Amino acid sequence: MEQKQLISWLRGEHMRGSEVGQLYPHVFHPPNGGVRSWKTASDMKQQGAKSGVSDLVIRQARGGWHGLYLELKATPPRDADLADSQHEWLDGSEEERYCAALALGLEQAKAVLREYAAWSRTQVAGPVQRIASGTNWRR
Repeated sequence: MEQKQLISWLRGEHMRGSEVGQLYPHVFHPPNGGVRSWKTASDMKQQGAKSGVSDLVIRQARGGWHGLYLELKATPPRDADLADSQHEWLDGSEEERYCAALALGLEQAKAVLREYAAWSRTQVAGPVQRIASGTNWRR
């Protein structure tokens, strides 16, 4: 519920043209959580779903990071502890130069996004390499 409220707030900020609203086009939710049948869960794992992946991903590089992984828990006292797989995902994300954050509730999640949006865009030093395979999507 709070995640839906967060995305609705972020969309509103985007429509208002605020600094944090700039993140809205770059945010997505990996569909890893939820209750599913055994077959659906098995199919999703075979397609690459992973335990512990954060609730929201911001694909915009800021503050020297490649992007942001945000794990959102409910506002205390309705929050839950992080699972080991979630700890591992957040730790691994930082090792790979992604900013990682845990927000306890809607207001803390808004604060994380405001802070991240206030950072300058990450600059790439030197030329980037271009992949040759799989580029037929380019116009």
